[in-house]
Amino acid sequence: MAKPKLYIPGPIQVSEKTFKAFSQPMMGHRSKDFQELYARVQPGLQKLFYTRQPVFMATGSAWSVMEASIRNLVSKKVLTCMNGAFSDKWYGVATANGKQAEKLQVEWGKPILAEQIDAKLATGEFDAVTLIHSETSTGTLSPLEEIAKLKKKYPDVMFIVDVVSSLSTRKIAFDELGVDVMLAGLQKAMALPPGAAVFAVSEAAFKKAEQLKDRGYYGDFIEYRANHEKNMTPTTPSISHFYALESKLEDILTEGLDARFARHLENVMIVREWAKKNGFELFPELQYATVGLTCIKNNRNIDVAALTSWLKKNKNVQIDGGYGKIKGQTFRISSMGDETTANIYELMGYMDEALKAIGA
Repeated sequence: MAKPKLYIPGPIQVSEKTFKAFSQPMMGHRSKDFQELYARVQPGLQKLFYTRQPVFMATGSAWSVMEASIRNLVSKKVLTCMNGAFSDKWYGVATANGKQAEKLQVEWGKPILAEQIDAKLATGEFDAVTLIHSETSTGTLSPLEEIAKLKKKYPDVMFIVDVVSSLSTRKIAFDELGVDVMLAGLQKAMALPPGAAVFAVSEAAFKKAEQLKDRGYYGDFIEYRANHEKNMTPTTPSISHFYALESKLEDILTEGLDARFARHLENVMIVREWAKKNGFELFPELQYATVGLTCIKNNRNIDVAALTSWLKKNKNVQIDGGYGKIKGQTFRISSMGDETTANIYELMGYMDEALKAIGA
């Protein structure tokens, strides 16, 4: 039997076109051929990030760049904004790297708000802040545009933002926002196999990194910039991911960024309408619900495990039964990446059948 089609929030379904690109023959990573491949993906990445800065690809998950950001930019103390399973981990990353850190913890499903960050930064204790824009575990979107405005008030504080499940679902303009690091793994809305991340770094962040002596080796931002000037990477890259990214950027730019954003919004609205029609609520408040996935509150107290099992067994599709401490209290449906509205309508039909089948 074929593997289930994935409607989980990552890794998500990867197209045959992308897999074909991913499986192209290897080349020397210090060859002219690789330099040309590296150079070819750069304009598309810059368009996606809305930046004139170089956009780097790291071989490793988004956590590799999250850790690198801490190593490169924190010399005093970092404020870690925490509102879900993944953002909560950033505090541990900071302390594991020997950095002073403080939690800005809010209830899961609640957004991080600009005024909360402002109150902390006003103490003058911090030289960096970490934020996950779209908290995948809860489907919660924090108001990045409002938060980024604080950079003008605190120019010496490094703003580090993870956009792992929001990149390419909506416009996130790196240069316009003025944040210092913006990073994302490629296995969510970008619909590539896991194992690589992309990120952009501000000039202010490069200057800060130059001052730190314990940046480490693998994620040294200064080494990334130096190698970028030669269309190379500091260490051996996943060449397959570069091939796949080139193919995916071609898809994205052919569709058009605005059209891609509109499709993601239409997809998520279909899921939200299904949830409402069937008597479910969203886990986050509607105004803070993210676009690439839907985290649905199990307010009807259905058997979520039975729901996901029936879908996998009878329709060969897989949704997520909730993450971490809200497993079973929620369930999550991804509608990002290459998913069409027709696909999402089909899935909602399956969901209706599943509810009836389990007596919910």
